[in-house]
Amino acid sequence: MRLVLVGPPGSGKGTQAELLVKRLGLTYVGTGEILRDAIRRQTDLGRHVEQTIKQGLLVSDPIVNDVVAELFRGAHRPERFVMDGYPRTLAQAVAFDALLRQQFLRLDAVVNLDIEDDEVVRRISGRWCCSKADCGVCFHLTARPPKVAGKCDVCGSLLGQRADDREETVRRRLAEFHKTTDALLAHYDRLGLVKNVSALGSYETVYANILKALPQAA
Repeated sequence: MRLVLVGPPGSGKGTQAELLVKRLGLTYVGTGEILRDAIRRQTDLGRHVEQTIKQGLLVSDPIVNDVVAELFRGAHRPERFVMDGYPRTLAQAVAFDALLRQQFLRLDAVVNLDIEDDEVVRRISGRWCCSKADCGVCFHLTARPPKVAGKCDVCGSLLGQRADDREETVRRRLAEFHKTTDALLAHYDRLGLVKNVSALGSYETVYANILKALPQAA
C-alpha cells in the first residue's frame, strides 16, 4: 500500500498516519523527517537545507523534491509507505509522480481527510492551556472544558490561548492550505486516486472509514 495523506491542520492527519503505520506496517514518510534525516547524514542536500532552515526561510519545491528523490533512490527506499506533508504543492506532486515512475512504483490512493473550515476553527480555537510553564495542561471549551471556567483543573492557574490556536491565525493557515492543496487534489483526482474520507467522528471511526476507502487494506 502506497498512500499520500492530505488534510488541513486539526483534521487528525497525524493520528491517522500513526495508525496506518502501526496497523498496516507502512513506512512513515514525513517532510520534516526527511529533511532532518538529510541534515543528520550531512549529505550535500542536507547541508544546503540546514542553512536554509537556520536562516528561517522556507525550503523551496525543487530542494524538497531533491531530498525526497534522494530518499527514494537510496538503497533503503520505502516500498510501502504513507506520505505526510509531501507532496504539498502541485509542482511537488508532478515531481513525485515522475520519481515514482522512475522507481517503478505507483500510488494506490490519496486519502483526503475532509472537514469544513469552521469545524477546524472550532477544534483548534477551542483549545486553552495552563499558563504555568511546568504544568501546561490543555483543555477544550467544548470537548474537554475545565471544571472552573478559565482555570486549570490540575494547578488552578489561569488558562491562556496560544497564538497558533487563535481563530484569526487558524483561518490564515487554512487559507494557505487551500491555496496549495486544492490544485494538488484536483491533479490527483484527474488520476482517479483521491479518496475523500470524513474527518468527523472518533479517530477509530475515521480510521475504519479510511480502510473502507481502501479495499485492498480491509
